Amino acid sequence: MKAMVAASHSEPCVARLLDANLDRAREGLRVVEDWCRFGLDRLDLVEPLKHWRQQLGQCHHDHYKQARSTAGDVAAGLAHPAQQLRPQPGQIVAANCARVQEALRVLEEFGRAQDPELTSTAAAIRYGLYDLEVSILEAGARHDRRQRLDACSLCLITSPGESLLQRVEAALGAGVGLVQYRAKEGHDRERLAEAQALAQLCRSHNALFIINDRIDLALLVDADGVHLGQDDLPTDAARRLIGDGRLLGRSTHNLDQLQTAQQEDCDYLGVGPIYATGTKPEKVPQGLDWARQASEHATLPWFAIGGIQADRLPELDNAGVRRVAVVGAIMAAADPAAASRELLNGLAVAG
Repeated sequence: MKAMVAASHSEPCVARLLDANLDRAREGLRVVEDWCRFGLDRLDLVEPLKHWRQQLGQCHHDHYKQARSTAGDVAAGLAHPAQQLRPQPGQIVAANCARVQEALRVLEEFGRAQDPELTSTAAAIRYGLYDLEVSILEAGARHDRRQRLDACSLCLITSPGESLLQRVEAALGAGVGLVQYRAKEGHDRERLAEAQALAQLCRSHNALFIINDRIDLALLVDADGVHLGQDDLPTDAARRLIGDGRLLGRSTHNLDQLQTAQQEDCDYLGVGPIYATGTKPEKVPQGLDWARQASEHATLPWFAIGGIQADRLPELDNAGVRRVAVVGAIMAAADPAAASRELLNGLAVAG
């Protein structure tokens, strides 16, 4: 009899507790949902969040709301300094996912005795959110990398040599924000060591680091993405390997290839070769007409590539080029830092 009386007396308190945590869970889901909708433009992520919010709304019965007493809540308005340390969307999303998961766990524990439907709904959503949170955070990482990519006008593509690291470091110090590691020769152990060193250099300069062709190396060194040629893996296969958080670039040599890449899950394009290049002498230069076509049809960020030097930037600008990728213009320069600054300044003037 005492147990029944205790349960009866505690019911209003439990109802208030369930009401508060239903509010927390629904509000947190809405925060994450709106970021996926307006920040990431990802309907596939929005849909489950919206569905879960509606499910919890159906479980939010009137008698829970009627038990609400904000004035009598001893912790109403209580804040924590950690709430001021979330300047980035990813931090806000992670905090609200945690808030929802915690609220759902409370709903499971305290709803079990009096609302089995709420308990089972909360449990199902909690487990679903564990997996969805990973996808949302990966999409957020890609969003951040895309924003940084948008700000890049110059991509440095490496060439092998004893002074590789010193030349790349000089270019990074001059303001280069995107480095692509390309190494066709050598042993894998050597390439891995170089990739690790370059990745660290780029991170220290807040620059993006992309690896050409080798998805395995990109994953091992936690690169920002991979760049693939026309003969490399299909985009969907590459995306499955690198995940949703990394950038994927594709080389294109004609309009059909460019339009195909844009219909796939690519983030940026290489357009070339514009001029003859010693890096790939077998490739026929496509000229400025190809650059003009790209400027008219490209909807993704794109980099003109192939034999580009600083003195060619004005005519490239007239053809609609706003971003370039270079090898020899920096890697073979007597002063890589000065060459990088000249290219960056020329692109800034042209843009």
